[in-house]
Amino acid sequence: MENLLTDREFWVNYWESKTDLSVNIPENYLFSKELKDVVQNQGLKSAIELGGFPGYYAVFLKKYLHLEVTLLDYFVHPPITNELLQSNGLEESDIHIIETDLFKYVPEQKYDLVLSCGLIEHFKDTADIINRHIAFLKPGGTLFITLPNFKAVNGWFQRKFDKDNYDKHNIDCMDPELLAGICRAAGLEQVEAAYYGHFSLWLENEKQRSFAVRMFKKILWTGGKVLTKIFPFNSRQLSPYIVLQAKKSGTL
Repeated sequence: MENLLTDREFWVNYWESKTDLSVNIPENYLFSKELKDVVQNQGLKSAIELGGFPGYYAVFLKKYLHLEVTLLDYFVHPPITNELLQSNGLEESDIHIIETDLFKYVPEQKYDLVLSCGLIEHFKDTADIINRHIAFLKPGGTLFITLPNFKAVNGWFQRKFDKDNYDKHNIDCMDPELLAGICRAAGLEQVEAAYYGHFSLWLENEKQRSFAVRMFKKILWTGGKVLTKIFPFNSRQLSPYIVLQAKKSGTL
């Protein structure tokens, strides 16, 4: 428990505060190009999304890349996931769901692709949580992890206007060199870790914020988008995400 920056109550409250969760996942979903390249170039057939409730990436992988998909999370509310599946033309049986504690669960099978988006930054021991991902990988399989970059402008914005949410994140882990080093130490190959995206800002439950905060966000967001439209580049200062990819030695 000392490794956790969140608990089950936090995630229950987090998801219960959300509305309109059953969205139609588009083919150009965030990180879609990178995921398509990985799956198609390496001929991957199976995937597991860790900590991914309600299952947006699991749905994406099933809907557009036709993988055998599993969703594993500490908290799963089936009606929400089922509505999401229906909104995307999928059946309940199209995604295998495992509701369990990742720190107690022993993988019953291995997968070609192990994916998480916005998970590892909620734990203090980054090496430990990454190695728990690796435990699900087949030889020759691919690890694909994304996380926010709160060392960028977006992080300053979070700390200034949503300190409670900011404190639920391990800022130290938001370092591509650190993440790559952990993967190499674990024996993974073809390791790539880099800042991703030119610029973005967000706030949880933005509609509940004051008018002044929402306007300030809009001004910053517009200015950042204009700047990076003229000068498009990925950087620690502006990029909203970090993407980590690596392969386990062996062949599928």
